[in-house]
Amino acid sequence: MRQERTVQASLFDLFADHEIGRELKTISQWLDDHRELTGLAAEDLQRRGVKETGREGLAVESIVRCALLKQHRQLSYEELAFHLEDSASFRAFARLPMSWTPKKSVLHRTISAIRAETWEAINRAVLTSARKEKIETGKIVRFDSTVTAALMHEPSDSSLLWDSVRVLTRLLRAADALVVGLEWRDHRRAAKKRARTIQYARDRRKQIQHYRELIKLTRATLTYADQAAARVARAADPFASTLWQAEFRHYRPLIERIIAQTQRRVLRGEAVPANEKIVSLFEPHADIIVKGARDVQYGHKLNLTTGRSGLILDLVIEAGNPADSDRFLPMLERHIDFYGQAPRQTAADGGFASRANLAQAKARGVHDAAFHKKAGLRVLDMVKSNWVYRKLRNFRAGIEADISCLKRAYGLARCLWRGLDHFTAYVWSSTVAYNLALFARISPT
Repeated sequence: MRQERTVQASLFDLFADHEIGRELKTISQWLDDHRELTGLAAEDLQRRGVKETGREGLAVESIVRCALLKQHRQLSYEELAFHLEDSASFRAFARLPMSWTPKKSVLHRTISAIRAETWEAINRAVLTSARKEKIETGKIVRFDSTVTAALMHEPSDSSLLWDSVRVLTRLLRAADALVVGLEWRDHRRAAKKRARTIQYARDRRKQIQHYRELIKLTRATLTYADQAAARVARAADPFASTLWQAEFRHYRPLIERIIAQTQRRVLRGEAVPANEKIVSLFEPHADIIVKGARDVQYGHKLNLTTGRSGLILDLVIEAGNPADSDRFLPMLERHIDFYGQAPRQTAADGGFASRANLAQAKARGVHDAAFHKKAGLRVLDMVKSNWVYRKLRNFRAGIEADISCLKRAYGLARCLWRGLDHFTAYVWSSTVAYNLALFARISPT
């Protein structure tokens, strides 16, 4: 049976006398003081049906610690497996048994099973500790938003159609191994040729003609796959048949949407709304995000709250691309729910500014609510003096450094995990790793 934690630490668990070693030791001590959090991860592993490999399996405590190491040092699973075998400090932090190191497949299977809700609960425990030690009281907060990109290439209608043909052909080749006598043609070469021609063609009329041919090839390949699905349903291997059918049912409606949006946008000249577009066959959850006049990004918008300590007090992964002004009050309400009272002072980016937001913040007990851009608001309506406004405006600028650190050092520039559930888990695990590292640096103990 899988243990939740290592019952007794090894006498040989020693941390290096280096900045990173001392930081890991402090984080390890905090985790030892909050062993109840491993129970949440244990529930996630049971929910996902992760097998307890070996005699006992990797302890839940070790899984959580390995996940934090991965995000803290921004390692791949292959690199994490190597460092766990090579580094004494990493082994001591992960609480691994003597002369045993997990493989990358074990690390991937177990770490990916931890849900975003579990990481959020761990983050709240970190904030509770910071509040007890008076590192972060939550009385002065700042709000801002950023974007984390999904794991996808720059989308275009032609590339999406080419991806569709490629995926359907892979499914057809797999179906060939399950049933005998399937009749279908491989259109990958023709589809790729037309996709590349569209990419470099300058004549609009030629582009449209190649799009018609590419759509025709995609529909033909989809028809082959539909015919194969009927045959695969009667395959001799029911388990393999079920897996094939599940994958096909996942991709089929997405490919239909890609064909439909290409016909609307390219052939009919319609302006397809952003919320109706699909920008990736493999990351269909990705949103189209445009912030100001900057480049278009594909992923999810994050709204963050930080305090004077620099700790991430709250984070919300938004659906779609809501206006910042619409998210100011929900973020404030979440802060009030956790801390039990409104912050005394708030500072936010200019996009959050509106007269209604200012009035509602004041009604909830906020004394000074400064926005980076005034948006028609008087300074004395927001705060009690020009001096306070300048202080809060400068304080707001500090969140840019927090966001920059999260993106540069903790991987929030681009999520490397696939699927919406894993996207949210990745973002929250990176946030927890950031908060624990910062807490270890500024903690008086």
